[in-house]
Parts: sequence; C-alpha cells; structure tokens
Amino acid sequence: MARSSSGFVAGLTAAALAVVGFLAYQASASAPDSLTGKHREKSPSASSSRSPKDKADPKALPGQSGSGERVVYALGDRRVWLVDKGNKVERTYEVTAGSVDPAPGTYTVSSRSGSVTGTDGKAIEHVVRFTNNDGVAIGFSAAVDGSTPKPDPSKKTGGIRESRKDGNAMWEFALMGTKVVVVP
Repeated sequence: MARSSSGFVAGLTAAALAVVGFLAYQASASAPDSLTGKHREKSPSASSSRSPKDKADPKALPGQSGSGERVVYALGDRRVWLVDKGNKVERTYEVTAGSVDPAPGTYTVSSRSGSVTGTDGKAIEHVVRFTNNDGVAIGFSAAVDGSTPKPDPSKKTGGIRESRKDGNAMWEFALMGTKVVVVP
C-alpha cells in the first residue's frame, strides 16, 4: 500500500507543478514590461521611422528599420520581413494583426510555444512572442486551420496571424533573443 500511495502522491505533485508552471507563464506573459524587468529600446519617432513608400517595390524593407539579423513588422502595411545578418531580406509577407498593436520600437523574442489555444479560441502553432501592450501578450502565430480572420474588436488580442507556411518560416528564423523591430 505504501508503494501505490507514494506513486499517487508523486503523480499529484507532478500535476500540481505543471499547473503552477503554466499559471506562472501566463502571468509573466501578461505582465507589463515595467514589472517583468524587460525593457525595449527607445521607440523611434513616427517621423524618423516612416520612410516614403517605394512605389516601384511595395515589398521593399522600410528605411530606419535597423540593421543585422531581425524581424521587421510594419504596422501600417501589416507586413513582416525576415532579414539576415547581411541585411538581405530572406522573406516578406502580409499578416493579419490582432486588436492590440505593439508600440513602435525594438524588442527581442521573449518566448515561443509550439502549439497553444489563441485568445480567440483557435488552435494556433509556432507562437513567437516579443512584447506586451495593455496587458496583452503580442506575437506572431499561425492558426492550425490556416485561417487569418480579422480580429473581433470587442476582444483584446495580440496575435499577429500568419499563414501556416509563413508561420513555419518565422518559427525557424525567430529564435529566443532574436531582434524584432516594429515600425509605424
């Protein structure tokens, strides 16, 4: 009897630790940067960040988006660029933003999840988070069903939805600590 009860207690302990770990992660993901100790670089002003559109190539990397390996996200264009160490664009694609946008600035990838349920209730994969705004975790993800619906404005959602193919590319590119530059 001692063996079976000790196995039962070990199982309960493991389950409790898993629940506590999950709740701690949720709390840290939704905590404001001022409480988590994470700081982003000073946000560039809108006038210095926004570059004139390249009429010949609307997919051109925005000026003032930094240098080196990085993810660039243009709020106005709802477009992402994956840029290698030599400042060459490896991939660019359109995204569907959530109802809460990140502030322009420079961040780093702070957490990743292979698969979770999104704030909209959809199964999502390849979640790459980089900041919080107004208590909402913000990051890139792909819906498992491939959908990229417009967000419900009555809900606070920070998911920046990509196609599954683009989500796979982001997942492989944006490892922990990768720079993410958000421009207007």
